[in-house]
Amino acid sequence: MNLWLILSLFTSILAVKDYLFKPCEQNGFCNRNKHYSKNVESSPYNINEINFNSEGNFISGIIHKSLPSRTVKLPFEISIIEGNFRFKMNENRQDINSIVNINRYDETPKWAFINTTNDQFIYKNKEIIYRDHKVAVQFNPVKFTFYYKGKPQLIINDKHFLNFEHQLLNDSDLLPFESTYNTNSDDFPDSKNDKLPLGRESIGLDFTLLEFNHLYGIPEHADSFSLKDTSNSEPYRLYNVDIFEYETNSKLPMYGSIPLLVTSKPEVSLGIFWVNSADTYIDINKGKDSSLVHFMSENGILEFIIIIEEKPQLVNYQYGKITGFSTLPNLFSLGYHQCRWNYNDEGDVLDIHSKFDQFEIPYDAIWLDIEYAENKKYFTWNKETFPNPEKMMSVLDRTGRNLIVIIDPHIKTGYQISDELLAKEITIKDSQNSTYFGHCWPGESVWIDTLNPNSQSYWNNNHLQFMKNNKNLHLWNDMNEPSVFNGPETSSPKDNLHFGNYEHRSIHNLYGLTYHESTYKSLINRNSNIRPFILTRSYFSGSQRTSAMWTGDNMSKWEYLKISIPMILTSNIVNFPFSGADVGGFFGNPSKELLTRWYQTGIFYPFFRAHAHIDSRRREPWVVGDPYTGYIRDAIRLRYKLLPVFYTSFYINSINGTPVIKPIYYENLDNGDIYDIDDEFFISDTGILVKPITDEAESKVNWIIPDDSIYYDFTNGVLSGVYKDREYGLGDIPMLLKGGSIIPMKLRYRRSSKLMKYDPYTIVIALDKDGKAYGELYVDDGESFNNDHAFIKFKFENKKFSYCIDGDYLFKLEKLIINGITVTNFKNNTIVDFDIDYHDEL
Repeated sequence: MNLWLILSLFTSILAVKDYLFKPCEQNGFCNRNKHYSKNVESSPYNINEINFNSEGNFISGIIHKSLPSRTVKLPFEISIIEGNFRFKMNENRQDINSIVNINRYDETPKWAFINTTNDQFIYKNKEIIYRDHKVAVQFNPVKFTFYYKGKPQLIINDKHFLNFEHQLLNDSDLLPFESTYNTNSDDFPDSKNDKLPLGRESIGLDFTLLEFNHLYGIPEHADSFSLKDTSNSEPYRLYNVDIFEYETNSKLPMYGSIPLLVTSKPEVSLGIFWVNSADTYIDINKGKDSSLVHFMSENGILEFIIIIEEKPQLVNYQYGKITGFSTLPNLFSLGYHQCRWNYNDEGDVLDIHSKFDQFEIPYDAIWLDIEYAENKKYFTWNKETFPNPEKMMSVLDRTGRNLIVIIDPHIKTGYQISDELLAKEITIKDSQNSTYFGHCWPGESVWIDTLNPNSQSYWNNNHLQFMKNNKNLHLWNDMNEPSVFNGPETSSPKDNLHFGNYEHRSIHNLYGLTYHESTYKSLINRNSNIRPFILTRSYFSGSQRTSAMWTGDNMSKWEYLKISIPMILTSNIVNFPFSGADVGGFFGNPSKELLTRWYQTGIFYPFFRAHAHIDSRRREPWVVGDPYTGYIRDAIRLRYKLLPVFYTSFYINSINGTPVIKPIYYENLDNGDIYDIDDEFFISDTGILVKPITDEAESKVNWIIPDDSIYYDFTNGVLSGVYKDREYGLGDIPMLLKGGSIIPMKLRYRRSSKLMKYDPYTIVIALDKDGKAYGELYVDDGESFNNDHAFIKFKFENKKFSYCIDGDYLFKLEKLIINGITVTNFKNNTIVDFDIDYHDEL
């Protein structure tokens, strides 16, 4: 690949160009489904056969699609999976002479789900009854009405948008309101070579949400937290792509996809999990009394799961039982990460490392982008710039620091790794079943097919040899959408083939998940007792089990700081809490004020990393100079003081899915004014309420208090009097603490989280109106899968402080801060007759 072509490809993707990405009207399946929804008058689908098995755990049958010349039979199955309604509909396709697997792709649950079980339910008089749930089944046409606690909450196919594009036997094998647009070809300029060997095979379905007007989820989009009405605009699109300098307030697809839409109202919360990994659009129409959601996917079986519970946290819990909860991460990974593209050599890395200590700023990991490898050949080191990486890592390890390097799925042709991938036939194939060659950062590349089970042992061996015994070396999986510079929409051609001869169009959105999960398994193979840390850019439902994510290539502008909060909130409410945005912005050069405010926001991202483009000026915390360096140092130190809060929050999330950063509407579903608030949030259930300043030259914060509880000023992590309006200078981090909360902190400065291990705890107590408060703390070794731990519950009642410990892991209490007053003269675990009222102003 010559230099001109490399520069041409690079330049072409440096900024978002809308014409590179398919709008709905030019994307065959979306165009056809929109045409269908506008023209259908009555649904042609009806249930003809139904059987309820004797064990009471599934219904099977046949849905008939009535055509003018014949009837298409579509097998379906209904079950209750982990307490939630599940529907699947497939198609028996006729064999054709094709390399491609003709069966509709039905293996998305294999990657997205954990081991699940079906529950028993009652089916009687066309009603499915399960606990407080009832589903009324209408046979002709097919319709499902969901009841919860006796009231209807959701209707499926009420608008007759159910559209299952059957295998065409001839050109006239269609209904009058079905379209043939791009059935066998693709006229979008960037994907005109797509062969579409199976023709049209899309699916679509409508969901009518009764009295629900606030919808959330379906990441990833750089848009508001509350989903917008798309009646007069593009639908939201889920299609994992490498989108440079993405725009804010946009429905364009991004790097990841989680097809879970959630909604809440007083006493009822609901989730729609669209179990499909193909290109997908979601249309939303918000009416006065209900909302209409229209899902459309390019192919695959029709499968969805409905979750209906009383509270949004219970939707998180139910979804987590299906797709798994986040594994409790390494403690170090919750600290501060320093990254740029690229640190030049070993001397550069160690200089940055030493300057953190010089300026007394804690950090836990330094990162290396693609330039560390020899000619961008992964699993190698550039011998000129990194001649002794083991020695470099040992220096970092002395103060508990870690090194994280990038390994992407594109493998440069012409060296041992790619040669062996070819020899073992574990690459992604083209439409003719030969290895696909495309272009990415190394030039001509091949891609490992991590859907192929034969790839895992090879991946294990490569990681074992490359990582050796470097216990503080961890991994970054980028470009795994997959990004293909010369591919359609900067990604893999949809007619490429994966293991089982399934087309890439069927699995596109889960490829990134298969890649980072393969890496996870390789790290477990390397050391089965240490929790791996992996950062992924591309993700799907289930990615939360094995990785962290970040919001990709943002820009050093105020609007990107502002949009990062709703983006990360969205990730949290769909059970992917370990998320963050590049602090400072990846592209460009932030002003000193913007950089400061971004750090003050970033300390609350569950994943806290600064990152910058190779052409950006250096911007490590000390570069900007005082007073800004001092403000940034204070912010990073506050993150470390709060590490016990974040670690405990991640532990709670790992067992029940509670978001690590939580929207304020979770706190009070009866307050209709707070459902759309996306610029402030709670840290889990700790009572810490945060509202970062994300506007230039702003010092005023207009707090939205979600309930009638008392709130205390907690600015910069210092508890003072009852909250009052105040100005926040550039050195101030706006925080409140809800009355009734007890939070654990570690206040001593250490250079890394590992060096904090034996430090004692300071317990901060904010009393409610009745003089009571409660809190929790989880403690373990911070890195292994060992079960040794302590879970501590704190209580303050009747002017007495006490705590109980489940487990015997080390816990040392240094002092208490009660409504801002420090107490150190306590014995054992009790304070008697602490004389302070909740309303005391200090």
